[in-house]
Amino acid sequence: MNITLYTVGKIKENFYRQAIEEYSKRLGRYCKLKIIEVADEKTPDRASDAVEMQIKDKEGERLLKQIKDGTFLIALAIDGKKMDSVAFSDQLHTLGLHGSSDVGFVIGGSLGLSDAILKRADLKLSFSDMTFPHQLMRVILLEQIYRAYRIISNEPYHK
Repeated sequence: MNITLYTVGKIKENFYRQAIEEYSKRLGRYCKLKIIEVADEKTPDRASDAVEMQIKDKEGERLLKQIKDGTFLIALAIDGKKMDSVAFSDQLHTLGLHGSSDVGFVIGGSLGLSDAILKRADLKLSFSDMTFPHQLMRVILLEQIYRAYRIISNEPYHK
């Protein structure tokens, strides 16, 4: 299976980069992983709702240009469906069984995702009602994808 993370912004902190590299390496035996970063927009202090919408729209346009047709797209959104790790692994396994060889996950920038991205998504997924920094979310997502493949392969992993 091909898994692509579509993300807004670059990872600046070395500790996040190291964790992302580690999970990317671990996932190499289960899937082909690709991470595509698009530029983020600078958000002015006390930006109006209209300015924030414009920023999300610009970032969303950049993301949409990168997403291939036929990709099953999962948008990380606070109002998305919540799953435990076993249900998430079942979702990935089912996608693979039903011929979805390209699965994409999209992580927005600091303001979230544009309406256009949310409409394009085949599934909206929420990890929590809490908000996480988008850089940390990459690590959390990669860890959960790795955990899912361990579960699918009936290999031990912490519970």
